[in-house]
Amino acid sequence: MCGRFTFASDTETLQQAFFDFEVPMNLSPRYNISPTQDVAVIANTETSPEGGQVEFFHWGLIPSWAKDPSIGNRMINARSETLAEKPSFRSAYKRRRCLILSDGYYEWQKIPGERLKQPVYIRLKSEKPFALAGLWEIWQPKDMEEPIRSCTIITCPPNILLEEIHHRMPVILPQDAYAEWLSPDERSADTLQSLLIPYPDEEMEAYPVSRFVNRPMNDSPECIVPLEDNDPRLF
Repeated sequence: MCGRFTFASDTETLQQAFFDFEVPMNLSPRYNISPTQDVAVIANTETSPEGGQVEFFHWGLIPSWAKDPSIGNRMINARSETLAEKPSFRSAYKRRRCLILSDGYYEWQKIPGERLKQPVYIRLKSEKPFALAGLWEIWQPKDMEEPIRSCTIITCPPNILLEEIHHRMPVILPQDAYAEWLSPDERSADTLQSLLIPYPDEEMEAYPVSRFVNRPMNDSPECIVPLEDNDPRLF
């Protein structure tokens, strides 16, 4: 799964990585993004069919038919293998796809003999930002003027590097897949599934970090400092 991630790259780096899209100039660096918070996405909305700009959606997908938005708390991830079958995701899978912007994410690894899991930070070796494959929905309650736009991160089996850390990983899309994924037209299940594969392990790296990241309120560069270089007071 993917339950915490970062989006802390500077504006110039983001503009280089997502040059086809409009990136805001005033983005604040985030080192510990948690479920139910707003996340940066590029979505194929009605006003921007091919995802022209970065917007902010609630992390935790709320299906349009939901009676209670709290259902989104359980919808932060969606398994790639069952998107076409699950009622919560199949409509969005056909028509409402998005890129969720990130530059790294965390997993908690079980350590033999240890009671607590070890947080691990995972990113590209290049340290460049990337796009996670996502789905989005719009939920319009009767008693609220503003609809809620929400999203979920798609996961797949891990690559060789990550399989000892966790049994799932988020789908990281290469740049040449952005246009296909954001297409406003319906795509065949085979075409879409061909994009939902593990990212090459040779282009990624993972290292342990302090349990400082365990608390969602801790949102600072200390979260991604390698454990061996960290201040012991952060434990």
